[in-house]
Amino acid sequence: MKKNYPHYLEEMTGIANGAGVAFEDILALNTRSEIALLTSPDGCTSFALSKSKTKKTWLAQNWDWKESQADSIIHLEIQQSSLPTIEMITEAGIIRKIGCNSAGIGVCLNALKTNQWQPKLPIHLGLRAILDSRTFDEAISKVDDNQIASAAHFFIASNSEELVSMEVSPVHTAKIRPRFGMLQHTNHICSEPMKQDMDEITKPDSYQRLHTAVKLLDTHQTGQINQATLFHWLADHQNYPNSICRHNDPNQAEPDKVETVFSIVMNLSDHQLDWVKGKPCEFDKFK
Repeated sequence: MKKNYPHYLEEMTGIANGAGVAFEDILALNTRSEIALLTSPDGCTSFALSKSKTKKTWLAQNWDWKESQADSIIHLEIQQSSLPTIEMITEAGIIRKIGCNSAGIGVCLNALKTNQWQPKLPIHLGLRAILDSRTFDEAISKVDDNQIASAAHFFIASNSEELVSMEVSPVHTAKIRPRFGMLQHTNHICSEPMKQDMDEITKPDSYQRLHTAVKLLDTHQTGQINQATLFHWLADHQNYPNSICRHNDPNQAEPDKVETVFSIVMNLSDHQLDWVKGKPCEFDKFK
C-alpha cells in the first residue's frame, strides 16, 4: 500500500484522527476480509446485465453479513479533485465497498472463502482502486494479474455495454464474460483453472442461490427490466432461509449466522444508485 497507494493510507489516517481511534484500528477494518474470511462465513448474491439485454447497464446485489453490522452501514459520496466522484455503500471506517462513480464505472463484491492470501492489495482497497478509474479497461487493470491479497469476486461494469465477472486472488485471476448480456455470482469459484489453484471452503447454499439467480435472469423477458425488477429478484425466497434474500437460520451455530444487511441496485446508464438497509422483502414495493 505504501508503494502503490499511499493516498489510501493518508485517507485512513485522516479517518482515524477524526474518529479519535488508532490508525491500526482503521487499517484492520480495511483489511477485514483478509482477516475474517479465514474463519467467518459470508454471503452475497449479485447480478449484472448489459445494454444488449436490457437497454441499460445494471449492477445489483444483496450484501449478507452479521445482523449487528446494519448499524455500521453508511452511504458516502467522495468528491476528489483529480479523480472521479464516488458514490458507495460501505461500513464506517472502510474507504471502499460497493458503488459507482461519475465516470460510469460500477462494482459489486462477492466473498470467496479460501485458505490462501499473500501481502498484496487488500480486497476493499482493490474495490476503491476500481472506482478511482475513469475507464473500464483501467478498472480491470487495477485488480488483474494476481494483484489482490486474497480471493474475491468483483463485477465490474461501465455505462456502455462493457461488463465482466472477475474472480481475483494472489495466485490466479479469472475473467468470465457475459452470456446473452447477463452474469450472476454467489460465493463459490466458477473458473475451473482457479479451482485448481485454490483450496476453497464453500457451503451448498451458494450453489443453490446461483441456480436461482440463473433461472430468474433466463426466464425474464428481454428489455423489460427496471429497478423494481432487480429488487424483486433480490427479495427471492427460494431455499429460505438460505435464499437470495437471506434470513437468520435458527439451525445454524451463532458464528455461522449471516443475513441480508443491505440491497443495492445501480443503473449505470442513468448514473442512478438506489439501496435499502435490511432485507428487500421487508419493503412492500419490491415484493
